[in-house]
Parts: sequence; structure tokens; C-alpha cells
Amino acid sequence: MPSPQDYAGDVTPQDAYAAVRDDPHALLVDVRTAAEWSYVGTPDLSDAGKRAVLVEWQRYPSGEVNERFVEDLRSAADVGEGTPLYFLCRSGVRSKAAAAAVTAAGLGPAYNILEGFEGPHDDEGHRTVAGWKVAGLPWRQG
Repeated sequence: MPSPQDYAGDVTPQDAYAAVRDDPHALLVDVRTAAEWSYVGTPDLSDAGKRAVLVEWQRYPSGEVNERFVEDLRSAADVGEGTPLYFLCRSGVRSKAAAAAVTAAGLGPAYNILEGFEGPHDDEGHRTVAGWKVAGLPWRQG
């Protein structure tokens, strides 16, 4: 498991949204699977004139780590050394690994978005207690 020193740090969904909205160079990279993007939704950055960059960290349905993640990210967006990158997954685990991987590749600063898009489970097993969606940040489904 990556430690915070392996990437620039952890930020709340609210802080990540503000950073991506306010910094013309900052990118939000959603590392969930294509199935999650399609069925659960994605962050909506249209008010900032941006779109989330969608690059799978793990392949669906195998769960295998995408060995071409850094190359896929570079192909999907204009990413270079010094580009602020904010990584998002479902709950904040895959995004840590992605932030560490791009940092090791010389990109970033790379940040992990705490709680992810949906956050952890509540006592009844639902994802209703934290994360991008629960924070009321803009998102789209379908």
C-alpha cells in the first residue's frame, strides 16, 4: 500500500474540486473502471470548462492492474511534469496507488482524493456517508 510520501498528499473531495476548478492546469483523473463510469457516474467539471480524465487503474472484469496506466494517462490528456493531478476512485484506495505510480514516473504533483467518488459503506452496507457524491459535488450518470 502506498504511503503519503509516495505522492503529494491526500485532499478532500471539496478541496480537489476547488483546485481543479480554479487551476487551469490541474486535472481530475478518475481511475475507476469503465463499468463504474457508465453505471455509477462521473464527476461533472463542466462549470470549469473541463472533463474528468478517465483512465482505468485496474481492468474490468479481471481486476488486473493496468500496466500501461502512465502511458494511457499521457495519451488521454496533456500531462507533463508539473501538471497537478487529482486521482479519484470509488473509495480512495486505487487512487492512492495511481498517485504513487505517476509520482514514480516523474509526473505530478499527484494527489489522492480521500473517500473517493462513493465513500465507505454505512452500517447497512450502502455508500452514503462520504465521498464526492455525498459531498454534493457535481456529477453525472450514464
